[in-house]
Amino acid sequence: MNPNAFPEPRAGAARELWPLDPAVTFLNHGSFGACPRAVLEAQQRYRDQLEREPVRFFLRELEPLLDAARGELASFVGADPDDLVFVPNATFGVNTVLRSLSLGPDDELCVTDHGYNACRNAVEAVAARAGARVVVAPVPFPIEAPEQVVEAVLSRVGPRTRLVLLDHVTSPTGLVFPVAALSAELAGRGVDLLVDGAHAPGMLPLDLRALGAAYYTGNCHKWICAPKGAGFLHVRRDRKGSVRPLCISHGANSPRTDRSRFLLEFDWTGTSDPSAALCVADAIRAMGALLPGGWPALRAHNRATALAARDLLCGALGCTPPSPDAMIGALATVPLPDAPPDAPSSPLRLDPLQDALLERWGIEVPVFAWPASPRRFLRISAQIYNDRPQYERLAAALAALL
Repeated sequence: MNPNAFPEPRAGAARELWPLDPAVTFLNHGSFGACPRAVLEAQQRYRDQLEREPVRFFLRELEPLLDAARGELASFVGADPDDLVFVPNATFGVNTVLRSLSLGPDDELCVTDHGYNACRNAVEAVAARAGARVVVAPVPFPIEAPEQVVEAVLSRVGPRTRLVLLDHVTSPTGLVFPVAALSAELAGRGVDLLVDGAHAPGMLPLDLRALGAAYYTGNCHKWICAPKGAGFLHVRRDRKGSVRPLCISHGANSPRTDRSRFLLEFDWTGTSDPSAALCVADAIRAMGALLPGGWPALRAHNRATALAARDLLCGALGCTPPSPDAMIGALATVPLPDAPPDAPSSPLRLDPLQDALLERWGIEVPVFAWPASPRRFLRISAQIYNDRPQYERLAAALAALL
């Protein structure tokens, strides 16, 4: 194994920009993100503006503010603003698309076995209600090349396939899936693609126009570092007429003709705190200003850190990286010894090793049972506030605990 090199350290100064607990070695940016102080301050300004005069804010000021934030986000992800709406998170986006489908007993929905558990549950629920069938494409892991993902998915796509749900970056295994290649292949077969891009915005360069997927949903609270509650759904123009929000509200019968029905329905689904969505643009600008090279430099820095940290941990544990460098963004997984027989199997319950790492070593890092206990992996994240000494501390902790 030829280890990757850590980039020039930036973490010391960067950590001052986040309100993270200095007593915790935080190596789990991927789960819920972490919001810089400057963005939290921007969010508070929007909340103050709202509470000073709520009627003025919601009925006179909110729409242009949403349009401005949507415009900056659309430019960042390579989309037309009219095809993009804010949703609370990617799970909402996936549910929105699935519940807008008209399915029958002869239809099939295709997923992979690397998918996010919450979204898999949504697929199963929608299919059960319609009497449709869920087809699972098993993707090998360890994996040698992205072409194996393409082969695995296409082998399960047939004449009854209505939709394929594909993760852009897998949550349990940290793989960047070849969504562009699959989008083209599926389009040629007349099958719609829904991309769960929960981790992709801010981790990977995006051009949703070029990708051409029927549906793409992503989180802004992870790698863009916006506050929690900021996500988006992008719908290709020829599919917009059939997609409705999960909550039907005033936009459904609005007489306005100056805006699309798509925006009218999604931009108002009831009274809520829109501040997270409004400061997505603030987060894009704040994170893009951290390095002289802007967002491309930040993405490259985080990817280099993830690759170097993965190699360091694999070397310490005496194992081989389970995926090629080309399939890594800012997440990476490392195989661990099997879990004990009494280890929890629920995604919302923590492995005892994860608890021990925090309680005894002050390290926050996820341990996943995948595809099922006792097999498990440790997943590292790399944000600019992480550096080599933190991963060396993790390696020492694993050596002691395992």
